[in-house]
Amino acid sequence: MQKQITILGRNYTLKADNGEELEAAAADIDRRMRLLTDRKNGVDPYTAAMLTSLNLASELRAVKRGYRERLEAMERNAAAVEAVLAAAVAEDTTAPGGAEEDA
Repeated sequence: MQKQITILGRNYTLKADNGEELEAAAADIDRRMRLLTDRKNGVDPYTAAMLTSLNLASELRAVKRGYRERLEAMERNAAAVEAVLAAAVAEDTTAPGGAEEDA
């Protein structure tokens, strides 16, 4: 489907699978760029676009880094739980009345 968005007063028609998400993203970009261009010593639209792109790329990298760190922590925690469970199972099978005697 096609969606029309406006950024800094310019209209763009884009194809989008999720029009609501595209509109929300365009509104965020427009807000960020207006903050840069509306200041007393505002910047030109091209520079605003470049600075906005750099800010978004930096935010994305921070989110990816945080995601990787959380995933690594989850993997460490899963390995620790697996080790505890393996030790508990091994202990249970060697204890008197454990699984080895039932066989």
